[in-house]
Amino acid sequence: MIRLFHVSDIHFGAEDRAALDWFADRVAEEQPDAVIVTGDLTMRARQHEFAAAQEWLESLGRPITVEVGNHDLPYFNPWARFVTPYRRFQALERMIERPLDLRGVSIVPLKTTARAQLRLNWSKGYVSGRAINRTLSQVADAPDGHVVLVACHHPLVEAGTRSTSNTRGGRAALEALAQAGVHGVLTGHVHDPFDVRHVVEEREIRLIGAGTLSERVRDSAPSFNELRLGVGIETIARHMGAPDLPL
Repeated sequence: MIRLFHVSDIHFGAEDRAALDWFADRVAEEQPDAVIVTGDLTMRARQHEFAAAQEWLESLGRPITVEVGNHDLPYFNPWARFVTPYRRFQALERMIERPLDLRGVSIVPLKTTARAQLRLNWSKGYVSGRAINRTLSQVADAPDGHVVLVACHHPLVEAGTRSTSNTRGGRAALEALAQAGVHGVLTGHVHDPFDVRHVVEEREIRLIGAGTLSERVRDSAPSFNELRLGVGIETIARHMGAPDLPL
């Protein structure tokens, strides 16, 4: 059995230090096979926030792969946002969309952030044709028999949480991933955990969202997800200061 810890929306700059310590203690004690981070490492994409995120992630001592969230794009510097949006991520480059060598499991990235959109709220999700085609190509390369998980920041469709993703192109992307045989999509952004099952032409695909380890909580206490991958996918929400509950 493979055990993954799925965490999101850490938001260094608005992090919850007690929650970070709690998560680090769980990692040290339980030694998951890998940690999956689905975006928003920072609050405002400042260099010192990325530096703090890198130091904390490296201290966990486990294989880690990281996706980019909307808060990880430069906020106050329009030139940096449009011309060099990922420059401040360079120190974390080896963790971003990092392939992980896990027995029987393939984790594939999908980009859902955008530098700009034709709507006022650029924080919402967007799946371009180029992004989904790149992901589908990597899904096709996954070894036969693997559990295939796609990691991205924004939920592809709404999951009944207070916050929304309004991901443009998300439903079509979810349908394409299901038809390609993807078993689950790991996301963040809304700061509350969920596990929603979708059926697309008789294929089931899971949309699994992690909460937050920041002070920016919504309806749930700081939390992360534990995924146990064997015959199927078992998910458990690990809430700080509360019992662990199946999602």
